[in-house]
Amino acid sequence: MIKNYLIYSLVILTALSQTSCSVDPSLTLEIPEEGFKVVQHIPIDSVGRDQNALYLTPRSIKQDEFNSTELNTFIDSMNAVMMREEGVGIAANQLGKRLQIFIIEAMNDNPRYKVLGAVENQVFINPKITKVSKERKNFWHGCLSAENEDRGNVATFSWIEYECQNQKGETQRGRLEGFASVIFQHEYRHLMNGTYLDHANHFLPKAELDHQLEIGELPFFEPANDTLPLLIEGYQLGKSLEDY
Repeated sequence: MIKNYLIYSLVILTALSQTSCSVDPSLTLEIPEEGFKVVQHIPIDSVGRDQNALYLTPRSIKQDEFNSTELNTFIDSMNAVMMREEGVGIAANQLGKRLQIFIIEAMNDNPRYKVLGAVENQVFINPKITKVSKERKNFWHGCLSAENEDRGNVATFSWIEYECQNQKGETQRGRLEGFASVIFQHEYRHLMNGTYLDHANHFLPKAELDHQLEIGELPFFEPANDTLPLLIEGYQLGKSLEDY
């Protein structure tokens, strides 16, 4: 009996060990010991794209994870990276985590986008887009996950309405316009998989873009026609991200 019990215990421990080891860290809220680095874009058909969190479906946050120390600490880490990199938004998969979370925020003194005004810090968990404007806006996008890449011109909806959950798991609904709407759609694109680099057809180096915008040669944040690629092409109103 003792011998059989020992064998049984070893089998259970081995199974538990294998289960623990098989958990994909990109699907957890764990903070890596070395901290977070921003995951970078990989071109289509390039090696490694099929293993990059930017292009893999993120999971929803579960009910028992809301209002937990792990979730709150992870979101604090996202905020810290966004501030460190001087970004105006960040999605969990930009940090290698396949989780349906993103943050938007633009300070008045942000060196990249201060002309567009401030956007308050907002956290979106398990987001859905429930309504969009007919009008679209022209915008030249850059990205923390597109380091040293050219800016790309794509269209975003002038305003969107959304449904999501906050850190406590409470359902939130709202409407975003202007720059806040652009940032939301930029981060939502990440959770849909990919970046603006996968959708834009017209690219310019930042220095050249800044010059052409300054002299009025290019449109910026103006009404866009239907020929300009839509950043969140493929979105479905009211559908969860798992439905894509």
